Amino acid sequence: MRDIKSHELRQMYLEFFKSKGHAVIPSASLIPDNDPTVLFTTAGMHPLVPYLMGEKHPAGTRLTDVQKCVRTGDIDEVGDASHCTFFEMLGNWSLGDYFKKEAISWSFEFLTDEKYLGIPKEKLYFTCFAGDENAPKDTESAQYWMDMGVDPSHIFFLPKENNWWGPAGITGPCGPDTEMFYDTGKPACGPDCSPACDCGKYLEIWNDVFMQYNKKEDGTFEPLSQMNVDTGMGLDRTICTLQGKKSVYDTDAFEGIMAKIADLSGKDYNDNEETTRAFRIIADHIRCATFILGDRNGVTPSNNDQGYILRRLIRRAIRFAQGIGIEEGGLCQIAKKVIEQYGETYPELIQNEEKIMSELALEEQRFSKTITAGMKEFDKVVKFMRDTTTLNGKTAFRLYDTFGFPIEFTLELAQERGLTVDIEGYHEAFRKHQEKSHAGAEQRFKGGLADTGEKTARLHTATHLLLGGLKKILGEEVNQRGSNITAERLRFDFNFPRPMTAEEIAAVEAYVNEAISKKIDVVCEEMTVDEAKASGAIGIFDDRYTEKVKVYTIGEYDKEICGGPHAQNTAELVSFKIQKEQSSSAGVRRIRATIEG
Repeated sequence: MRDIKSHELRQMYLEFFKSKGHAVIPSASLIPDNDPTVLFTTAGMHPLVPYLMGEKHPAGTRLTDVQKCVRTGDIDEVGDASHCTFFEMLGNWSLGDYFKKEAISWSFEFLTDEKYLGIPKEKLYFTCFAGDENAPKDTESAQYWMDMGVDPSHIFFLPKENNWWGPAGITGPCGPDTEMFYDTGKPACGPDCSPACDCGKYLEIWNDVFMQYNKKEDGTFEPLSQMNVDTGMGLDRTICTLQGKKSVYDTDAFEGIMAKIADLSGKDYNDNEETTRAFRIIADHIRCATFILGDRNGVTPSNNDQGYILRRLIRRAIRFAQGIGIEEGGLCQIAKKVIEQYGETYPELIQNEEKIMSELALEEQRFSKTITAGMKEFDKVVKFMRDTTTLNGKTAFRLYDTFGFPIEFTLELAQERGLTVDIEGYHEAFRKHQEKSHAGAEQRFKGGLADTGEKTARLHTATHLLLGGLKKILGEEVNQRGSNITAERLRFDFNFPRPMTAEEIAAVEAYVNEAISKKIDVVCEEMTVDEAKASGAIGIFDDRYTEKVKVYTIGEYDKEICGGPHAQNTAELVSFKIQKEQSSSAGVRRIRATIEG
């Protein structure tokens, strides 16, 4: 088995699948442009959903990429050996082209061939879908593994909870999968030990998904118009296995970042369990925050949506940084190491370094004020405590929810004053809050990409016209700095040094509505990047584009590179209204707008 560095694995994977006829495509944004059902790109399949549903991809039917992903559902688990909020997913795709046989054959070749990963086949185990009322048992995949020389005792059939993938949102493409595991050498936990266990014997390193179905809003499944393959190999976990490390945080991907944390704190990563956990949380959260801030659709810390997640990551990192002695300003130095580690692969981090640094520094300052306000409120609460030495759980939660005061700080202050905290009551209040938030999110995001597609397509077309209007009224130097669309509204960030006047806002609004009133067909053409440039199409011409791109033209009002989806005619938008124009960050303005269509 070869000891491979993270940058070597990225390149090796892409070159391997390029040799199998796949076009290499760049990573999509971490913030989905047109899917209101999720806050971040959570899997490699997410940006490709329209093409998995049948839309033609300009690069063809065989694709390979390294996709940036963020998952925050298990943020509290970060600090152990394997959980990360940000990760890179290596993937190869068949859009109605090859299927199970080729996908499994190439997976086995890449895993075991000495030219590639060189993992001994006796160290590999495999799982296949056991079947249920929605789809049959996947004996076909099992047979293909055996055709590769896999011993039948190394193949397990597991239920949907283990061997089914998708959709990325509530509805959309999905299907059974076959997963590949590395035997870590740990003893079996019992006679029924399998890759479904959490005992640590089996470590998942790759996943081949056979997307055959579309999940509908009512929970039923229907066959897709084409049979797709969607694979995912987590880069961090794979290099952890190849480098023989116990934790993803011990690999070369984190080496420089961990060294900087040690330098700033004066502590050693392996001092004790508590310090190790703090190092991992800081490293993960600042890596994730750096990528979110540096993304081409990057957001800034706020109290809503992606901005709330970003703020939580940064403030959690600050808290653990303070705990190991890192002074204010240290997070920026750690973020610089992240940029050094990943900047060559993801040049947007270098391009947006100033924004990353300024937002991290500003959030550190804000959090310092939060801590001060929280301590004042804590002292006020304690002053009025009567006949008890236990701080009420609901009060502890109010300190967190209203003042942003971490429960760990409350516990420490209480201990200093000889008090205890009703921690069970705190967790109960927190749980009720999460249930309400979850219910609200389900209501807000119900319906998935396929079900809100027409509305989001119209809103997406409106953003194109909006950019055209901004360039016309404010100047050609105006460019997009971020975009987010839900089923109800669009949000559009653009570079501009000052607030727009009421007259400018009215003029841009009129520009868009004029295009709507003319009932213009939205025309899509495929062309090379050079042809797109020559035609005058708007676009940030960097390495995220493939050789061929889609260019959408809306009469004389807008022409730009985009992956869609779009309305077919501007009349579908009915009317356009700017609701608010405000600051997003230094030198960047934000518009929120709606349409009637």
